Amino acid sequence: MSKASSIIDKMFLNDPFSQWLGIRRVEELPGSVILELTVRKEMLNGFGIAHGGITYSLADSALAFSANGHGIQSVSIETSVSHTKPVKEGDILRTAVVEESLTSKIGIYTVSIFNQKEEKVALFKGTVYRTGKEWED
Repeated sequence: MSKASSIIDKMFLNDPFSQWLGIRRVEELPGSVILELTVRKEMLNGFGIAHGGITYSLADSALAFSANGHGIQSVSIETSVSHTKPVKEGDILRTAVVEESLTSKIGIYTVSIFNQKEEKVALFKGTVYRTGKEWED
């Protein structure tokens, strides 16, 4: 298991919300992870589409796992999301993370969320503060 996967394992096992979402970890590299989830009925809002918090939460988990995969404890300090297409029950969502900038103190990431038809349904931007504390093995 890679160092990034070991760190993400620790984070995921102590993250009941990501587990409740049903997140599946597909690929884990420092600075970029691929996560998936299937939209369930209890994730829908009054319009019969996924609550915006579902794509936001998936992207936020992808941000956390990507940033921390470098081995330095990192926490988000600013995030935003744009929803570009409705998400429906049964849709399978997948993340694509790009590490836009990384310094000793700040990391900037974009997380695109795609559905099973490879349509972009959301675009998320996140900035993390890198604490300087290393993750312990």
